[in-house]
Amino acid sequence: MEETQKTQQQGTGKKTGMAILAYIIFFIPLLTNDKDDPFVKYHVKQGLVLFIYWVAAWIIATVIPIIGWILSPALNIIGIILLIMGIVHAADGKEVPLPVIGKYASKFEF
Repeated sequence: MEETQKTQQQGTGKKTGMAILAYIIFFIPLLTNDKDDPFVKYHVKQGLVLFIYWVAAWIIATVIPIIGWILSPALNIIGIILLIMGIVHAADGKEVPLPVIGKYASKFEF
């Protein structure tokens, strides 16, 4: 168990594994003991905002005919870029907000 924690805290002294997981499945870190870690919590909030972005992009793509179909590829590419940026920042041990949508993460309290 201690070896797993050392692996997650490589060099930065932060739980980067859970922070990375927060971008893939944002609620999983909330189910563990890492939910009280400020670094993990920051990335969980960023992951939640990214999830909301994906839901909004899906709604736009499916509900709005023609315009949604045209915007869908661009929204998907932007979402993937934001996902990669979040994972890279988490892996580096940084708390950098995602462009445009990251500022909304601070509005969540949990």
